[in-house]
Amino acid sequence: MTSRTALIVGATGLVGNHCLDLLRSEPQYRRVVVLTRRTLGVADAKLSEELVDFDRLDEHPDAFRCDDVYCCLGTTRKIAGSNEAFRKVDHDYIVEVARLAKERGAKRFALVSSMGADVRSRNFYLRVKGETERDVEALGYDVLQIFRPSFLVGQRNVRRPSEAMVVAVTRGVSNALIGPLRKYRPIEASTVAAAMVRSLVQGEPGQRIHTFDGIQSLVPREASV
Repeated sequence: MTSRTALIVGATGLVGNHCLDLLRSEPQYRRVVVLTRRTLGVADAKLSEELVDFDRLDEHPDAFRCDDVYCCLGTTRKIAGSNEAFRKVDHDYIVEVARLAKERGAKRFALVSSMGADVRSRNFYLRVKGETERDVEALGYDVLQIFRPSFLVGQRNVRRPSEAMVVAVTRGVSNALIGPLRKYRPIEASTVAAAMVRSLVQGEPGQRIHTFDGIQSLVPREASV
C-alpha cells in the first residue's frame, strides 16, 4: 500500500458511489477523503468524511490536501431549479474544488463531464460542461482525465424519468450506433468509475478526453460488469 490520498466529490451520485467503493479497496490509496453535505453512514478506517457547505469551501483547507481528485459532482437544471443554480453546481463548485486541491498539492484530476461538452455550444447544459472542462484545464494539473459519457446506466438515488426513457431507447438501438455514433452508446456508471480510478492510478501525464470506446479500453472486462 502506498501513501497516496484521494479526494472524491459527488460520492452520492451514480458514478460517484461506484467510484467511492473502488477507492476504498484500491491499494494505491492509504486515505480517501469524501467532500459531502451529509454523512454517508459508511464505516471504514480508510475513509474520512468532510462535511462542507459548498458555498464556503475555502473554510476547509485541510480537506483539500490530497494527491488525486475524483470529481463526480453534477446535477440537472430541473433539480437545481434554474440555470444559475445549475451552473453553480456544475461549474463553480467543481472549479473551486479543483483550485483548492491544486493549491494544496494535488497532481491528478479526473472529471465526469458529458458527451458534447463544448464552450461554443448553443445548448446551455453542454456549454457549461465545456466551460468547466476549460477552467479546470487552465489550473495546470499534471494529469487531467476528462470523461464524456453519453447516457449513464445504473440505479440512481434520484429518479430522472426522461433520462431513463432515453437510455431505454438508446440501449435498444445501441448496436446500430456504429462508427462516429458509437460514442453515443449508453454506458454503465460502474464502467465510468472503474475507468476513472484506473486512469489516475496509472497517472499518465497530460490531458486526455475519453468517450465510449476510450472509457471501455481503460477497464478490464471483469471490472466493467
